[in-house]
This record gives sequence, structure tokens and C-alpha cells, in this order.
Amino acid sequence: MEGTKIPYKMLSQDAYSQWLGIEILECEIGRCKVAMKVRPEMLNSMQKAHGGITYSLADTAFGFAANTHGKFAVSIETSINHIEAVNEGDYLVAESVIEKVNNKLGFNIIEVKRNGELVALFKGVVYRTQKDWEE
Repeated sequence: MEGTKIPYKMLSQDAYSQWLGIEILECEIGRCKVAMKVRPEMLNSMQKAHGGITYSLADTAFGFAANTHGKFAVSIETSINHIEAVNEGDYLVAESVIEKVNNKLGFNIIEVKRNGELVALFKGVVYRTQKDWEE
């Protein structure tokens, strides 16, 4: 399967990312940009977006970009820095760029932004299997 089509297939099978309202903005081999709007049910007790929201958006961008090389790639380690609070109604964009890929591992950096302002920084390591994505 062509690598740039894989994230669209993944999204079509991903109920959680669909519930979040994630849309794919751009996709090429090794890079994927996704976006979503923060809804009221995504807020925590402080009326800010739960940290899991930016984490989930970044994780989705990470997974989509990591799989564009055509092999099943699965997350083995991730972390996030929450830099700015996120509010209801904010439109968030996460872009995942593969920093380094070898035969088995890929290392990604994902920036989550609101109107160009960095709100979260996510790092991920992916294990690349030998299984190919198929149509």
C-alpha cells in the first residue's frame, strides 16, 4: 500500500481518533499533520483540556507518520511536555516528523500547536515490524 494512504486507512479503523474529531491535514512519507477542536467533554476539573487530549492528538500524529514507510509500526515509548494550558474551543494542530529511522526503530518529535504557539512537545519511539500494510 502506498505510504501516504496508510494514515487514512488507519483513521478509518480508529474509533478513538474519530471520537476525538481528528482530521488529517497533510501527509507524506515520514511526516503527518493532524488537527482537532477541543470540546466541552474533553475538559478537566479546572476547565482546561485534560492532558490526555494533547497526548492523544500527538500520539495519533506519531502513529500515522511512523506507518507511512509501509510497515506496521508500533509505539514502544512515548513522553510529553505540557507547555501551555489548552481551552475549550481551541483548534490544535500536531505535526509528527521522523527524526531518525533504522531497520527496527523510528524516533519522532511531535509538536502540538494552537495558532502557531507550541502547547505540547511529544517524543516517541516506534518499533518497525516486518508486516506490510495491505490494501
